Amino acid sequence: MAYTLTYKLFSECSILITWPARISETILNDMLCFKHKIENSISNFLYATNAYHTLLVHFNSDFVFDDLVKQLKMLYKDKGKDLKTGSSRLWRIPVCYDTCFGIDLEAMALDKKMTVKSIVETHCATPYTVYFIGFLPGFLYLGGLDNILATPRKASPRLEVKKGAVAIGGMQTGVYPNASPGGWHIIGNSPIHFFNPLLDTPCFARPGDKIEFYPISLKTHQDISVLVKEQVYVLDYKLL
Repeated sequence: MAYTLTYKLFSECSILITWPARISETILNDMLCFKHKIENSISNFLYATNAYHTLLVHFNSDFVFDDLVKQLKMLYKDKGKDLKTGSSRLWRIPVCYDTCFGIDLEAMALDKKMTVKSIVETHCATPYTVYFIGFLPGFLYLGGLDNILATPRKASPRLEVKKGAVAIGGMQTGVYPNASPGGWHIIGNSPIHFFNPLLDTPCFARPGDKIEFYPISLKTHQDISVLVKEQVYVLDYKLL
C-alpha cells in the first residue's frame, strides 16, 4: 500500500517525511522499507530516525530541496526497487512481577477489578512491536498493549523510577533503561540491560522487532542480575 507522504525541510541537511498520523504496523513497515531504500539509493545519505509516523532523514551535505524531494518521491513509488529490510527478531524479556518491583500492580488490579495474576498473564500474553526508540537511550516504544490494561499516566510523575522498571502509560508499555523520572504505572522489573554504551550495538532491539515478556521469580531475577553484571547473560531471541 502506498501512502500520500509530505516532505518538509528540517535543516540544511535533513528532510522530515510524514505518513498519516496514526499508530499502525502497516505504516511502520512501509516507513522502514522506504528508509532502507533511501539508505541504498541516495548517495549522500547519512542516517535516519523514525517515530510512529515520521521519518527524519539526514544527509552528509546540503542539497537542493525540490530536486531531492523529486528523487525521493520517485524512489518511494518505484516498486521495482523494494528492498528487504533484514530479518526482524522476537526478543524474550524476563520480568519479575513481584510486588516489591510492581509497586503499582495492586492498585491497578483494584482499579480494573482484576487479580494481580490476571494482569501479569495479560501483559505477557502477546508480543509487542518495537515502533521506535526514544525519551531515553534504549527506551523502546512498544505497540500492542491489550486495551484492558490501558491506564492513564500518573497525574504526578515519580522523581525516580528504577532502572529496568516495566510500566504502563496510556496505551503503551515499556521498560525504563535507566533510573529516571517517570509517570507510568510500574508493574515489574527486568534485570537485563536495554542500553549499554560500551557495546558496538548499545541497544539490542530496533524498530520492527518484537518483544515478548515472560514472568520470572524474584530468585531468578537475582540470578540473572548476577549473570548480567558478569557480562555472561545471553538474551533469548529468534528470527522472524
